[in-house]
Amino acid sequence: MSKNYASMIDHTLLKPEATKSQIEKICDEAKKYEFASVCVNPTWVNLSSTLLKGTNVKVCTVIGFPLGATTSEVKAFETKNAIENGAEEIDMVINIGALKEGQYDIVRDDIKAVVAAANGTLVKVIIETSLLTDEEKVKACELSVEAGADFVKTSTGFSTGGATVEDVALMRKTVGPTIGVKASGGVRSLEDMKKMVEAGATRIGASSGVAIMQGLISDSNY
Repeated sequence: MSKNYASMIDHTLLKPEATKSQIEKICDEAKKYEFASVCVNPTWVNLSSTLLKGTNVKVCTVIGFPLGATTSEVKAFETKNAIENGAEEIDMVINIGALKEGQYDIVRDDIKAVVAAANGTLVKVIIETSLLTDEEKVKACELSVEAGADFVKTSTGFSTGGATVEDVALMRKTVGPTIGVKASGGVRSLEDMKKMVEAGATRIGASSGVAIMQGLISDSNY
């Protein structure tokens, strides 16, 4: 049980006040439990890459985070810089305002810019489901697929809500079987995780990875 679930968890620390010692701690935990990745802000990518060298744990970072409101050029630069520093997975936030305005070319091109900059590095697209209608969630997923992304992801964990089983199921139905779906925000226990996986999630973003693996319930919101 534990190995299979552990390999689906992005062990996450994205708080602005995160310190070096806390990053070192989550990297140690990720090695111990063999999580899929650590997900850290770009400033910690180089350190995390050094700490995780020689392991199977990837270094994931976030782009245009948490608002998605930087320009495509900035997101592309962030992506290239993160990969140069050792990032192996990229979680980008879409242009949420453009999506809600129906400016779909802007949203698609924004994602494409990051996919191009990633140049084969895995890209997950954060659509921030708590700010979207179901129709907008579907459209965001469709645009992500069209733009060549590898995953769609529910949430940053810094907005008005996190992942729900219903949103994960809708996203899975929209993208089909070949694109990854990442549930992030509010997954605090193994029971929560199981429900997300049953709904179609193939990756879980959580700061509660250790609690999940120990069969506990975390009080974390991310």
